[in-house]
Amino acid sequence: MIPCILFNWLLDSIVLSSIAVITLIYYFATSTYKQLKKLNVPHTPPVPLFGNVLKMVAGLESKTDTYGRIYRQHPDAKICGFYEMRTPFLMIRDPEIIQAIMIKDFNYFINRGLQFDPSINLLARSLFFANGQKWKIMKQKLNPGFTSVKLKGMLHNIKACSDRLVKFIEDNINNTTGIEVSKITGNFSTDVIGTCAFGLELDTINNDSEFRKNIKKIFGLNTKSFCILLLGTIFPNVVKYFKLHVIPLEATNYFHSVFNELIEHRTTNDVVRNDIAQELIKAKRELVLDSTGIEKFTDSDIISNAIFILTGGSEPVAATLAFCFYELALNRDIQNKIREEITSTNEKFGGQFTNELCMNLPYTDMVLNETHRKYSVVVNVIRETTQTYKVPGMDSFIIEKGQKIVIPMSSIHHDPKYYPNPKTFDPERFTKEEISKRPNGTFFPFGEGPRHCIGKRFAEWELKLVLSIVLTKFEIFPCPKTEIPLKFNKTSPVLVQAKNGIWLNFKPIVA
Repeated sequence: MIPCILFNWLLDSIVLSSIAVITLIYYFATSTYKQLKKLNVPHTPPVPLFGNVLKMVAGLESKTDTYGRIYRQHPDAKICGFYEMRTPFLMIRDPEIIQAIMIKDFNYFINRGLQFDPSINLLARSLFFANGQKWKIMKQKLNPGFTSVKLKGMLHNIKACSDRLVKFIEDNINNTTGIEVSKITGNFSTDVIGTCAFGLELDTINNDSEFRKNIKKIFGLNTKSFCILLLGTIFPNVVKYFKLHVIPLEATNYFHSVFNELIEHRTTNDVVRNDIAQELIKAKRELVLDSTGIEKFTDSDIISNAIFILTGGSEPVAATLAFCFYELALNRDIQNKIREEITSTNEKFGGQFTNELCMNLPYTDMVLNETHRKYSVVVNVIRETTQTYKVPGMDSFIIEKGQKIVIPMSSIHHDPKYYPNPKTFDPERFTKEEISKRPNGTFFPFGEGPRHCIGKRFAEWELKLVLSIVLTKFEIFPCPKTEIPLKFNKTSPVLVQAKNGIWLNFKPIVA
């Protein structure tokens, strides 16, 4: 009798304990899910714990598709909402409000709101993640590295890297399977930023350097990193306590060592170059060694920004260039037209690939803009309100301090309301006449306002110069391995990437 009573007591205890645990878990998983309802913004009911991004987390849907789906679910809303795991976000769909947030009322949205612990993620100290006054100070220190004068001085380095790219294509042109252009554009862009920004001759095009391998580690995402990233979204304090690194520690340690040696070498030997590394050395002297300001900077802040400039200056350019080659291969009429413009303009400037050439290629600009539109390699712009904000044109709608918002760049770039037949590659969308038909706030591949990409002009000149050199040497064709349409990597954490690479053929142009 007693064993039976004891068994029933244990069973009841287990059942009650299980119910209590399940109730607590459910409460934790759904405790934030009333916030969007309180704001009275349209949103789809969230899944406990995963919010509205379950398919993305499960690897069944890319980041582009997930945010595109949310964007399309509320076609008449200026602002809609969604939950990324447990965190409520406002998605800004209206171009006028987007312009206000990124430009007119920027001071309300100066912070990105991306929370990473600098002690376990060195890049958290970089310009991209920095907030408030610290961001303003560092941007001011780095801006001189991207002036027009500095860019003009870098053109000969970009040309030298482009010539090495041409030589590599010539040496591999008879490969029957074609050339995987994502790889060679990545190697090219790494060489360019290495030599232009830091005076490093890497020759990654011919030798897959340690620089390139570690850049891919930073922008890649293995199972371990994905789990840590997911855990950090739900339990940030756990990630911080156990010092779990999303970015492989060996990659950040490698770059920390390289750039520390570079800065020490230049400082000790009084080496002065007209590049971005020199601006970082100057920033170190003013912000770390001689600082009397309220904001405290360390050597790690300087190294973090060096890594940010290297990685941020190579991967987006590489992806955009590869996608551009792909579209030119599939659209021969566009390829011929851009080549004719480059050739005729080059003749006007004496056959020299100069900054004057880059500034006089309107159709090339249109092709690149259409590449940026169709392949928005960065999916969203993220901001966080720093003070209570009354949204213009929405009566009394208030965004509270600390609210995270998303500006869906890729979704807007593919909205047929602004870009009819958005899957079609059509540079004519970017004639002056067509641009004037669209409202501001519908095209911003480099961001907009004070917090736009610091390397925007550098990237534009680099892309135009390498296109000019490659297209005067080669015609580009699809090959048997060319994927039509492209499949995209669903688990890419940062940039849009082709899942199986981009394979093309190149044919020399005979004069």
